[in-house]
Amino acid sequence: MAYDHEEQEQLDSLKAFWNQYGNLLTWVLIIVLGAYAGYNYWRYTERKQAEEASVLFDQLQKSAQAKDAAKVIKAAADIEAKYASTAYAPMAALVAAKSAFDSSDLKTAKAQLQWAAEHGNEDIQAIARLRLSAVLLDEKAYDEGLKLLAGSFLPQFASAVADRRGDILVAQNKLEDARKAYIAALAGMNKADPGRKLVEVKLESIGGTAPPRPADGAAPAAAA
Repeated sequence: MAYDHEEQEQLDSLKAFWNQYGNLLTWVLIIVLGAYAGYNYWRYTERKQAEEASVLFDQLQKSAQAKDAAKVIKAAADIEAKYASTAYAPMAALVAAKSAFDSSDLKTAKAQLQWAAEHGNEDIQAIARLRLSAVLLDEKAYDEGLKLLAGSFLPQFASAVADRRGDILVAQNKLEDARKAYIAALAGMNKADPGRKLVEVKLESIGGTAPPRPADGAAPAAAA
């Protein structure tokens, strides 16, 4: 009998607890299960979008190889509109920008590069801004180009940024500043860098002297 009495007390306590907190626990459970289902759906949607974007990006690359700028730009626009959250979208913008630039469509090239600079990861942002600065150089929008290069870049792009700054400064006939920019670019390059010789030629063409090349395997000197 003592056991039955104790069991009844436990049941009564459980009923009282459920009467007081049952609705709250039910809603908490619904929220947790809903969040889990939502997360799974989001993951499924993300994978599905990436797969679909991959197909379009493959078509875009084939069009680029065929030098069909119109198809490249259309495919890029589709990817950017439907799959902007995927990694393929900013890459598509870079390919479309090059295709447009090669077709002398600077307006479209600029728009695509700006899109990539706003939506890509830090590496793609840097590449897009560097290429956009080259378009601005072609358009003689020198101050705008320098302003773009004055922003923050990942350290591995420092030499490329300094090199492009030198190009713009040469176009402005600011040769002393250009020489400093080229020297800074060289300071961040090692001996084996394929772009080093070109920077040296540009520096020497405006009366500068290239610093000694670093030894093989040596770390490049820090830019001043």
